[in-house]
Amino acid sequence: MDHKNALRELAEVFKALNDETRLRILKLLENEPLCVCEIMKVLGMIQSRVSRHLDILRRAGFLTAHREKKWIIYKWNRERVNPYHLPLQEMIRLWLSDDERVRQDRERLKEVKAMKLREKRKEVGVK
Repeated sequence: MDHKNALRELAEVFKALNDETRLRILKLLENEPLCVCEIMKVLGMIQSRVSRHLDILRRAGFLTAHREKKWIIYKWNRERVNPYHLPLQEMIRLWLSDDERVRQDRERLKEVKAMKLREKRKEVGVK
């Protein structure tokens, strides 16, 4: 193992986890894939800010992204990208479930899912 790369990878993983918003995003995505618009609505944040957080999490190995028509869908990465993200991801799955903010986010997610944002955006032709 190249120790310089190992240090860099570990630093990137911890950088990704060193933010409350990114931890909230990970907890939102642990059970289902979501598009950026759904995450924005739950967190009450603008697209550029949410996308920046998602990119940091993706580069650290925690998330994958794929295009689904006009949307970018994010989900937990279950494949090994580096030696660090999978064990930490499993710990995150076990942690924070009883956190009040995480519970609020999950309740808000139910409301957002009921809005069917992806379908509505399709109907009005939003790109």
